[in-house]
Amino acid sequence: MGDFPVDVNFTGENMQDAHTPGICDGYLMKRRKWPLKGWHKRYFVLDKGILRYSKNQHDFSKGKMHGALDVSLAVMSVNKKARRIDLDAGDILYHMKSGSGRSLSFHAPSVADSVAEYFDACDELMCASSSEMSDESGLSDGSSNSEPDEAHGYIKNTGRRTTLPAVCPDNSHVGLMTILYNNIGKDLSRVSMPAALNEPVCLLQRLCEELEYSDLLDTANHTDDPYQRMVYIAAFAISGYATAQYRNRYKPFNPVLGETFECIREDRGVRYISEQVSHHPPISACHAESNNFNFWQDQRWKNKFWGKSLEIMPTGMVNVTLKKYGDHYEWNKVVTCIHNVLSQQRYLEHYGEVIIRNLKSSVCTCKITFVKSRYWGSDGSKNEVQGQVLDETGNVVHRFGGFWHEGIFCDTLPNPQCIWKPNPQPKNYMLYYGFSSFAMEMNELTPDLKPLLPPTDTRLRPDQRLLEEGKIEETDKKKDEVEEKQRERRKILAKRGEEHIPRFFRKTLDAAGREVWIYNGTYWKIRDNPGFANVKNLELW
Repeated sequence: MGDFPVDVNFTGENMQDAHTPGICDGYLMKRRKWPLKGWHKRYFVLDKGILRYSKNQHDFSKGKMHGALDVSLAVMSVNKKARRIDLDAGDILYHMKSGSGRSLSFHAPSVADSVAEYFDACDELMCASSSEMSDESGLSDGSSNSEPDEAHGYIKNTGRRTTLPAVCPDNSHVGLMTILYNNIGKDLSRVSMPAALNEPVCLLQRLCEELEYSDLLDTANHTDDPYQRMVYIAAFAISGYATAQYRNRYKPFNPVLGETFECIREDRGVRYISEQVSHHPPISACHAESNNFNFWQDQRWKNKFWGKSLEIMPTGMVNVTLKKYGDHYEWNKVVTCIHNVLSQQRYLEHYGEVIIRNLKSSVCTCKITFVKSRYWGSDGSKNEVQGQVLDETGNVVHRFGGFWHEGIFCDTLPNPQCIWKPNPQPKNYMLYYGFSSFAMEMNELTPDLKPLLPPTDTRLRPDQRLLEEGKIEETDKKKDEVEEKQRERRKILAKRGEEHIPRFFRKTLDAAGREVWIYNGTYWKIRDNPGFANVKNLELW
């Protein structure tokens, strides 16, 4: 790879010799990865293909390193307009930009045989210029290498199924690298992925999986102390990420516009409804209710593929109201990064801050930090979560912490205790997409339920059902048919000058002026009387 002019603030005395570059050093602005806010100035040194950085030159001279990256293992992308360079080595992802107007030649000969050469040769790079990536490309969440403790707990018998009709397919042969690289710079949401990359649930069902530990909300609704109540709300917010632990090889189906999913759990006292309310951009809205709480959110995702890693940034807010106290809690979600996305060794981590506020009371707030694992040292911080409940003056009332895949402990409660831990995985879970027992039950279709569902329900989606039955070739064909039918519906609406109108959710503005989708209250009424079999419904497949 020859010299490539990059707008960065590296300096070096031996830049004249392109074949034997000397040490390059200088200050750059580096994007904060934790808590993902803004940029900070850091001192970088590039020596023999290894890029190291410290807080300043003095720290570097003392050996106080903040991180290091082997450029030969990285995919490099350059955004000249933003004066930014991105290096993605799979496990490590650096975003840097120049703080000055200087433009020097940055030469990295050790990258010559890597994939980075391809990216560097491009005038326009998808990684740096695309603010959105495919909803179709959002691979299933990764996992830790740790195995669950089989004796960790008792799997409750719910009377529902405990396995799937067929084991998951081997997708190691799927050329994901070819798919992504052949579509650089394109809108990947329009690129159909092979069915072997999917798991037999859709994103509407994945949102429902966040309710697996809804008993934490039941506990919160019966906790008088507002600070302790916030601890249980925080534990619930963390528990929604536990489903990612063993889901590292597959991605959920993307709902087609108008697709719905209901879930009634008498054992939990919860009923849930969701709908795909927008296709471009993809937006999934959901609402759940019980005697103790209401839960709703509409999720949309911004995705960036950096060459080896995929960052997924959700932009919707999660809402919970407790019926006994009238509390209305609201919080954001953190960034999810899938590392080594092009290999079978991909894994996932969550990082960033969650801020929980009670919109009905200023008595307390909560800050949860999903700690980004360090690039050096032990894995002791992997999947770590730390949290604080603060009073109105900012004083810490409760502290809690743990790991989002293992459990959360709070030692400031009157009785210090583990306030949440994930349920044990079912037997042979890795043969069934890494599903939890709750996920295993998600797509089950019983004879008594089928006549009550609208034809738009995910359980009736034919390509997803075929995948669950292990019929991969048939799944690909049917998936193409479902997607083509969706495109035809959009064309017909466009000819008429019409737009799709969601059936069970309506668009409005929240108290902060943000556009949100909320439940319109009609689904369960129609289901009860006159029943979906007696009304007009969309034909999605």
